[in-house]
Amino acid sequence: MKKKITISLYWKCQLIGWSVASLYWGYIGFSGDGFKLYLGFVLFISDVVLYILLTHLYRNLALLNHWQNLDLNALLKRLIPATLVMGIAYTIVTAIKVYFFRVWFNPRFTLPFELFFQQNWSVLLVAGIRLMSIWLLAYHLYHYAQREIDIAKKNARLELITRDAQLNNLSAQLNPHFLFNSLNNVKALIIDNPKSARRAIDLLSDLLRTSLYSKVNQMIALKDELALVNDYLELEKLRFEERLQFHIEEDNALDNVLVPRFCLQTLVENAIKHGIAQQKNGGLISINIKKQNNFTCITVQNPGKIIADEQHNGLGLKNLVERLQLHFKDNAKFEIINTNETTVLLTLIIPAV
Repeated sequence: MKKKITISLYWKCQLIGWSVASLYWGYIGFSGDGFKLYLGFVLFISDVVLYILLTHLYRNLALLNHWQNLDLNALLKRLIPATLVMGIAYTIVTAIKVYFFRVWFNPRFTLPFELFFQQNWSVLLVAGIRLMSIWLLAYHLYHYAQREIDIAKKNARLELITRDAQLNNLSAQLNPHFLFNSLNNVKALIIDNPKSARRAIDLLSDLLRTSLYSKVNQMIALKDELALVNDYLELEKLRFEERLQFHIEEDNALDNVLVPRFCLQTLVENAIKHGIAQQKNGGLISINIKKQNNFTCITVQNPGKIIADEQHNGLGLKNLVERLQLHFKDNAKFEIINTNETTVLLTLIIPAV
């Protein structure tokens, strides 16, 4: 099987750029008098070969000295003299080329090279500096743009790795926090209600299984998060008995929408710890999940009263706020408010993924 030959972007630009320039010069010559097709073809080939050779030599020099890695200020200090040197080289090469072809194709042309050069060097130098400045700027701007793109890609990759590390760290904090709270619930039931304690251990086993096996997934389906919350609420109800009542209202169309793992469980845990547990008669936890435009809106309402300065001081809620920022930047919203003197409302709004 033949290996497919590919041409790099650099060589494509060299060939296309100098070919277009030479064709333009040929068109100018064609518009004048005495144009010869074979001479135009020879000049075209010589232009492309000579000027590609000239600029390619510069490219090798620039790569050898790593000019493509210089910052803009340092590069400009080299480009100004390089443009002048390249312009002079263009002038000499072009003068020799034109003189040679005139002598070759026009036997009556007897002007000495020194005199020919004196008559044409200024025009050739201006043209050379103009052409070479365009080539040099295009070449180095391409490398500069490529370097900026590479830096942006590396920074994005680094940011992603950092974000994943932060999320894993937050998950590592949250799992023990969740486990210790659940174990305290079981401990409270062992002496007073052994039957309920056995059921609590079963529930805790299911909770830990769900927690451990889904650890690699920072985002899970809403239905899986609700299953975790239902088990957690049943576990807590064994401890609080009639003091804890709960009601969950959810749009079934949102079952497969992805949410941050433990986000709803954290809200419910906060509602029990700072709401139900602080009320002598307990109360009702009301959970409502619905879709608002392109967002998933989760609200948890519980009895109690909050102090504004202590809204996010708990590990669970602080952890949740950090995870929301890492996942969604400023596209997610979380707040806790007192709807009245005896009721607290936690609201979580995240993009519907």
